[in-house]
Amino acid sequence: MASMRVVAGCARALRNPRGLVARNSPLLSGKPISATGGAGQQVRRLNVHEYVSMQIMAEHDIDIPASKMAETPEDAEKACAEIMGGNAMKDVVIKAQVLSGGRGRGHFDNGFESGVHMCLKPSDAKHYASEMLGQKLITKQTGEDGLPCDKVLLMERMYMRREMYLSIMMDRGSQGPVIVACPDGGTSIEDLAESNPELIMKEEVDIMTGLTDAQAGKIAEHLKLSSDGPSYEAGKTLLKNMYAMFIERDCTLVEINPLAETPEGRVMACDAKLNFDDNAEWRQKDTFQFRDYTQEDTREVEAAKYDLNYIGLTGNIGCMVNGAGLAMSTMDIIKLKGGDPANFLDVGGGATEEQVQKAFELLNADPKVATILVNIFGGIMRCDVIASGVINAAKSIGMKKPIVIRLQGTNVEQANELIANSGFKMIISNDLDDAAEKAVAVAEIYSQATKVGIDVELQTASA
Repeated sequence: MASMRVVAGCARALRNPRGLVARNSPLLSGKPISATGGAGQQVRRLNVHEYVSMQIMAEHDIDIPASKMAETPEDAEKACAEIMGGNAMKDVVIKAQVLSGGRGRGHFDNGFESGVHMCLKPSDAKHYASEMLGQKLITKQTGEDGLPCDKVLLMERMYMRREMYLSIMMDRGSQGPVIVACPDGGTSIEDLAESNPELIMKEEVDIMTGLTDAQAGKIAEHLKLSSDGPSYEAGKTLLKNMYAMFIERDCTLVEINPLAETPEGRVMACDAKLNFDDNAEWRQKDTFQFRDYTQEDTREVEAAKYDLNYIGLTGNIGCMVNGAGLAMSTMDIIKLKGGDPANFLDVGGGATEEQVQKAFELLNADPKVATILVNIFGGIMRCDVIASGVINAAKSIGMKKPIVIRLQGTNVEQANELIANSGFKMIISNDLDDAAEKAVAVAEIYSQATKVGIDVELQTASA
């Protein structure tokens, strides 16, 4: 029961590594998505902007509408004119390039509504771009802070005969790729999986054999692409090219929604999301150069430079723990004691003093953190290394926030001696239950003192 509470109460932001989808995933089971989110593990995927996804798909001969990326209002106007090509009957859609869903229903921090607009003439594109660029787009997925919009995508509006859904992802159950297809697209596939699960087709692919012609034909038929028309063969070709891209680019997810069938029989990707396995960065440098760090939590980006597993959460008790399981149980007991963890931070079993110091810099710099709870079980990780890192961090960065520390295991006596002789007051506990209770109490004191303008900081033992 405790581990279930952690996921529900603490780890909404922690997601599945390597893009593996659990067998009980909404798309694979037909069940609705839980509000609690992912599986409580570190993110292991690169997410790229839509314009990058379109560019990569074009390189793999996947049919897409004409599109251009722009970074200034003037470039947006020019791109729109080039796509229209002097044809007054051709419309262009402008989309804010922000790594979030629900852009069309979002709003910018300057008050401008929606991140998706229709352009009937090039000057429209210039106007919309001037309202979007340099602003933050706020959607249901971004939270109230929003995400910066530094680019826009201009795309030819396609007149579709039908909209469909198509994706490829890694399936934990079959331990290989699975293709998910639905003849109805252009809307929330999760809602469709809940209301009409019979429309969702799942086709497992043997990763050693690859997608066969028979499988491609079976999926095309499910998408209701008529076998006596050009769209059937176009659909099969797109499926094969899409699968080849998935494998060659080390994707964890390729999602096209909507996949469009035009009156002329073309089958096109009109909107797409591509994720890539972080472990493949060494051989996918051309793809990883498009990583946009402005769309990521700056704390997580900084932590990754030091091989720290860090995920920012919403509470006020900073956690530094060694081991993901111990970190989850630490967050769990904080919740049980009435507190709220500010982060998931696993320093691992072989952390150096430098890594420990960096971890404390991250926690100390977080304005939401009222106190820091250190919970270390010294197996591979030695307690004295942790203690040295904590002390050095306190000395070098001027640690002001209260620290509750619980150490057990290898070299714990040496660690306690280092702390005792450090000249810093830390609340030491040998019991996790007691440590969590103290951390919650100290965080409350610190938060209340801060509200009334009283400074609370780490003092020397002689003070």
